[in-house]
Amino acid sequence: MQHELEKLRYPIGRFAIPDVIDSILLNDWIKTIADFPARLKSEVGDLTDSALEKRYRPDGWTIRQVVHHCADSHMNSFVRFKLALTEEDPTIKLYEEKLWAELPDAKIIPIESSVKLLEGLHERWVMLLKSLSAEQLERGFIHPVTKRLISLKVNIGLYAWHCNHHLMHIVNAKNH
Repeated sequence: MQHELEKLRYPIGRFAIPDVIDSILLNDWIKTIADFPARLKSEVGDLTDSALEKRYRPDGWTIRQVVHHCADSHMNSFVRFKLALTEEDPTIKLYEEKLWAELPDAKIIPIESSVKLLEGLHERWVMLLKSLSAEQLERGFIHPVTKRLISLKVNIGLYAWHCNHHLMHIVNAKNH
């Protein structure tokens, strides 16, 4: 039972930092981030209101909440990238994503605003990511809980994973 729940929570597995992050891998990750809004739109574009209420696991978020969560999370990540590029090892601010997902703007409104937000945000984010030098990719931010420095190149991988992770949640919820 626990293994089944883990598979529903992490259908593509948990993010693991590769031993080597080279330009080929970075370019693949950036492409995943670039393609995410279109892939998301393809998965959710024709869903009815009732379909948006399907959950990918018991006690999990609805498809609607997942879409709004992606907008919230990716906005936070974009800001963290900009902080890391303009400040020396800033400590990031966490946000209570589970509580954000329960707010009315994530729980009940249509998803179109978040889809549009992701399209514009990812356009800017990808342009920024493609412009980063090797030195800038090593910059990072400090996670306030772990007190560890997370490099931008690792965070690019984390967000490529995040895109695929939540797309699979949506696919699983649709088929559930």
